[in-house]
Amino acid sequence: MSRYPRRVSAQQPDRFERGTDGPKVIMAGIDGSASSLRAAAYAAGLARRQNALLALVYVQPVIPAGAALGAPVAGTTEEIAEDLVAEIRTSAERVEDLWRIRWEFHTFRGDAYAGLVQAAEELTADAVVVGASESAGHRFVGSVAVRLVRAGRWPVTVVP
Repeated sequence: MSRYPRRVSAQQPDRFERGTDGPKVIMAGIDGSASSLRAAAYAAGLARRQNALLALVYVQPVIPAGAALGAPVAGTTEEIAEDLVAEIRTSAERVEDLWRIRWEFHTFRGDAYAGLVQAAEELTADAVVVGASESAGHRFVGSVAVRLVRAGRWPVTVVP
């Protein structure tokens, strides 16, 4: 048996490793709530300091047609996404002279938790930042933030 450890290849191109040289992608889930916008601002600061890409993700809820009772739900969620992009662009332009932040906006459809998990996987997020739930019902069901933390797949920061 050799005294020296086996030489391990420094490169494994078929394997993705998170956090090797600092985060490359910091993902923030946003839904227009005050806590999600604070989470986006916090994530923007992290991305700026780490020179990482800020991926802002809005998960459009899928509501069954019968539950909408004739209301145009799909159009409403599209409008929310457009409003969020406009607000983000305005905020980014406001600080453009002070800080340069690389950012992208993504929309996914479905349940908030499943959509954020899918987004984090597809974007190979190194960290996930979300706002604390503002719903009282989440004490019983569990908030999206708690479910993301329990998944244990990424570092998750929950912003109040």
